[in-house]
Amino acid sequence: MTLTATEYKYIQLDERNVPIIAGTTMKVVELITSVKAYGWTPEQLHENYPHVSMSKIYSALAYYWDYKQELDRDMERRYQFAEKLRREAGESPVAKKLRALDHLK
Repeated sequence: MTLTATEYKYIQLDERNVPIIAGTTMKVVELITSVKAYGWTPEQLHENYPHVSMSKIYSALAYYWDYKQELDRDMERRYQFAEKLRREAGESPVAKKLRALDHLK
């Protein structure tokens, strides 16, 4: 994977210009998704992702706030794609069985 440096010490862009946290395989949007989904603070992010240092977390957060619109669009695009795949896949056999047993609504 070819990475390009940015003005953010711990953020690099991969060959598709996706921001990655340096020294990890974690995308900035993956970290931000945890903030949005769980409301985690930087300290809680570090507790849940101990392999990502606090300085890298703050660098990723700064990058997000500076590129918020672009990254929010990317997250929405990823979400829509996942939803499309979910709809196309249909209900799983396990879910069907649980629904038949009235364990799912």
